[in-house]
Amino acid sequence: MVLTACSEDVPVAAPEPSAPASQACLTLARSLPETVSRQERRPTDPSSPLTAAWGDPAITLRCGVPRPAQLTPTSETAEVNGVAWLPVELTQGYRFVTVGRVAYVEVDVPEDYAPEVNSLVDLAAAVSASVPLTEGPSPEPSPS
Repeated sequence: MVLTACSEDVPVAAPEPSAPASQACLTLARSLPETVSRQERRPTDPSSPLTAAWGDPAITLRCGVPRPAQLTPTSETAEVNGVAWLPVELTQGYRFVTVGRVAYVEVDVPEDYAPEVNSLVDLAAAVSASVPLTEGPSPEPSPS
């Protein structure tokens, strides 16, 4: 039997979310699509319901990550189908992190899938339905 590179597990570090975030992430795991940017879902290593991957090079998702350091009260966000994302440019692609939800969902999209933001279209419905918006005032820190 010959194995292709796509059959290998994708290394993705599993986050350690808070209890409320963990519950939302487990709900999200059950509703993630089988394809993102026309790429098939792949297993992650370690196997975790808090992580997912698609394609080669892999588009990766981690749910329940810590608040990104780049997120400030003046950060520009991109809204994709009702989900707000903080874009962070990486060396070879972008990282997008949800904002205003009970859990931070991080999606890394390699430059091979440019424009990288398009991958979020395939994930927005699952995130919107599974990870509730935060209630009350924004959790963003106030300026000092």
